[in-house]
Amino acid sequence: MRQLRQLRELRAREGARDRRSEPSASGPARSRLDQPRTTRPGLITLPTYDPEAFGKLSERIARFLGTGRFIVWMTVVVVVWVGWNTVLPDAVHFDDYPFIFLTLMLSLQASYAAPLILLAQNRQDDRDRVNMEQDRARSDRNIADTEYLTREVAALRQGLGEVATRAFIASELGSVRSELQSLLKEIDERRQGSEIL
Repeated sequence: MRQLRQLRELRAREGARDRRSEPSASGPARSRLDQPRTTRPGLITLPTYDPEAFGKLSERIARFLGTGRFIVWMTVVVVVWVGWNTVLPDAVHFDDYPFIFLTLMLSLQASYAAPLILLAQNRQDDRDRVNMEQDRARSDRNIADTEYLTREVAALRQGLGEVATRAFIASELGSVRSELQSLLKEIDERRQGSEIL
């Protein structure tokens, strides 16, 4: 009887383990329920990318688009394009006179350039915001340090008001010197008076 019970418990454990390892209808089974899923369940999975690398690439492209080199290269491409399609024989033309394909390519380039420039500006704004917050924090620390030093200097001044200064000591020594001189004169007078007798 006891063995039968142990055998049932063993089969129940194995069945529960098998059920956990089988993928469910909604997607793959999660091994831990206390952690969020890393991917969304669904039929289509979108490609992933590194936002930092994409941001750096967009900044490099935006930096290039804002240079004279880009304007020169763009001018060279347009001149070669127009020259190819007007000067060379008709057999090698790929975009005839209204240059619709050139217009399409320039529009495509502009449609990608604008968001890349905006992304680069947003990243620069984020960096500027972080720098401003750091500057503000540094300024707050400097103000706090200055206030602390001001309080310390005021405390030192109060403490120095109770301490003898050089001028005070010099005046006290002067008065002690004059008293000593007057005492020495009295002593000399008394000696001279006792010698006479």
